[in-house]
Amino acid sequence: MDKLAEGRRVFDIEIDVLKKTRDALDETFIKILDLVTSCKGKVIITGMGKSGHIAAKLAATFASLGTPSFCLHPGEAMHGDLGMISENDVVIAISYSGESDEIVKTLPNIKMIGATLIGITGNANSTLAHTSDIVQILPKFREACYLGLAPTSSTTSVLCYGDALAVVASGVYGFKDADFGKFHPAGALGKKLILKVDDLMANGTNNAKVHVNVTLKDAIVELSKKGLGVVSIVDDKDTLLGVITDGDLRRQLEKEADIYSLKVENVMTKTPITIQTGKLAVEALNILKRKNISCMPVIADSKIIGTIRLQDIVGVGIVG
Repeated sequence: MDKLAEGRRVFDIEIDVLKKTRDALDETFIKILDLVTSCKGKVIITGMGKSGHIAAKLAATFASLGTPSFCLHPGEAMHGDLGMISENDVVIAISYSGESDEIVKTLPNIKMIGATLIGITGNANSTLAHTSDIVQILPKFREACYLGLAPTSSTTSVLCYGDALAVVASGVYGFKDADFGKFHPAGALGKKLILKVDDLMANGTNNAKVHVNVTLKDAIVELSKKGLGVVSIVDDKDTLLGVITDGDLRRQLEKEADIYSLKVENVMTKTPITIQTGKLAVEALNILKRKNISCMPVIADSKIIGTIRLQDIVGVGIVG
């Protein structure tokens, strides 16, 4: 056996299946999509065996892209979980044969509840096809396994079909990246889309700042106490006038500056890199990396609000 050739054979078969499924899309897809996007309740997806795994994945995809959805196990459905279905829901039942025993047994009750039933099957003469309010008949194709029995091509076809429904539905809703972030707050992408500098910055008593009239010694004490790598220099109204960094301090000490008499205004950088409050943390990260600095003040107009550090942004899993 040429193992590599056999692996490619499976790819070729399933790619061909996807092309056939794509080319078979017609007004039925639009009708099903309209039912999904106009649903007043939830989109419930059910399947048995391998189709059940596909149903779970599709339910998760629908939910993450703005369509309230969950997966219903047909076995559990017959033992009480049918109570999770209401007349306002849309149920998508997946069975390539259309005769999966566990699925077929749930159909009368789904109809009795009054939910809209969508069938996805490869058998136009099946129980599922005849019972559904609308049915998507998949093209005829062979499974990729040697015996032509194990669900491979059929599950790939349904997976892509369901993804197409979920993605196009999100476009109908006008689903934006910020919406995606709301549903993925723990993921790197969600954090990138949601977390702002205000969420990560050091502020209040944790921020490092000193008055413009103090000496370099006072700035050193504040730098050491807060450990941010930078201290902001402000006036009586908390207006940012400049910054002193660890690097500025080292250079002054190398010059043997009199830290007890030298004023911070004579040492500070008067045009520091800053970011406005309310900006996304990923924007701050990109600025810090581009300017090759480790931290910068966060301001509201010209008032100091806090300090944002590169390590705090990277530490929560945000990457530029």
